[in-house]
Amino acid sequence: MPPFQAPKGTRDLYPLDAARRRFITEAWRAASIRHGFDEIDGPTFEPLGLYTVKSGEGIVSELFSFRRAGGEDDYALRPEFTPTLARMYAAKAGSLPRPTKWFMAGPFFRAERPQRGRLREFLQWNADFLGLGGDPKTPEEVEAAKAAADAEIIATCVSLLASLGLKPTDVRIRVNHRYALSAWLTTQGVAPERQPDLFKLLDQRGKMPEAQFAAGLGAFGFSPQQAEVFQKGVVRITTDDPQARDSVLDLTLFSHAVLPLANQFAQMGIVDWIDFDLTIVRGLAYYTGMVFEVHEAGGAERAIAGGGRYDGLVELFGGPATPAVGFGMGDVVLALVLQDKGLMPPDASLLEAAGQRPDVFVLSNGTPQAEVWVRPIVAQLRAAGLHARHTYKATRNIGKLLKEAGDAHARVAVIIESPQQATLKDLGTGVQTPVPLAEACRTVQGLIAR
Repeated sequence: MPPFQAPKGTRDLYPLDAARRRFITEAWRAASIRHGFDEIDGPTFEPLGLYTVKSGEGIVSELFSFRRAGGEDDYALRPEFTPTLARMYAAKAGSLPRPTKWFMAGPFFRAERPQRGRLREFLQWNADFLGLGGDPKTPEEVEAAKAAADAEIIATCVSLLASLGLKPTDVRIRVNHRYALSAWLTTQGVAPERQPDLFKLLDQRGKMPEAQFAAGLGAFGFSPQQAEVFQKGVVRITTDDPQARDSVLDLTLFSHAVLPLANQFAQMGIVDWIDFDLTIVRGLAYYTGMVFEVHEAGGAERAIAGGGRYDGLVELFGGPATPAVGFGMGDVVLALVLQDKGLMPPDASLLEAAGQRPDVFVLSNGTPQAEVWVRPIVAQLRAAGLHARHTYKATRNIGKLLKEAGDAHARVAVIIESPQQATLKDLGTGVQTPVPLAEACRTVQGLIAR
């Protein structure tokens, strides 16, 4: 029988791989809690209709869907969390706080061609802000509250990126506003019924040559010179200059429409991370206002994260009218960026953060009288709450066993010399200290606590 291999597009996570993934998930969790989000989760599979009601039947080819043998119901492994989130919120909307801030991190599945940065099974962090703060009444108050929630979501994303050592020179958050873009396009002669096709073209900008992209824009009445504005993407918006405009296309209307967002970014201290980009649209019908993506500055990786405002989705799942905004971030691209920039911590730090770095490694000097105490001392150390290990090898060579302790990144080695005496060795400094065996556990606890 040929050897079995992991399914295509999945990962085998050995101890260090798992520690790297835990480093990312713990950073996600810390950023979420720091910004006041409550943790939730849902099933890893849902009725297939939960996804088709939002995205249409065409999405089925992108999912891992199944029907239990002898069953009548169709299910799918979750490709995203927003439908589950909307279902959960709709079920208890009347009893939930307003606004509701939720986060989760878990496995997701997409039936697509695996490539660098894209797998069929991956972890994803989701953070969502449902409802509005401040009980706004007027349309102006509602828009201001939406801008504040949008900025808070992006600030949470920035907080995570900064906590991992990334800087605005490393990654850029590219922001657009679909309603503002639509209104501006109308002034440029692009009728509303044609705008979905233009949005689709903008969404595919990175997947086609510049000449092909410019030709596509020409079909909507934009000259080659104007096409350069879209190819450049970035629009300069500042709180000091709401009349900022491009030399080829008058972007005054767009700039004015997104000024509340720019002001919020400035208030939250994240404006240095932001680029307003006309080409960020993120699909056709899902988002209703602000949209954003996080990209490596000058890099070719897929988006590190993406999201936006999706007002109306909770209603689609039977809930009340609920403004909502959120984003998702996968672990695959993020891990690649951290590794490429040298920001993934050293192995010992990863194991320590994951709770897998031993506090103490117990061995003997090889004599039968000392060897018989190895397991009892390990048991004492574990009962005291320490991560203690010993060898399972036949060798009693102290040099080889200390190397095993070092390879495991243990902090301290306890070398049992006799039923009465032990030597403690700090594996970081190499300092050795003789102690009575009866005092070994307490002494190790003191070393570890320092």
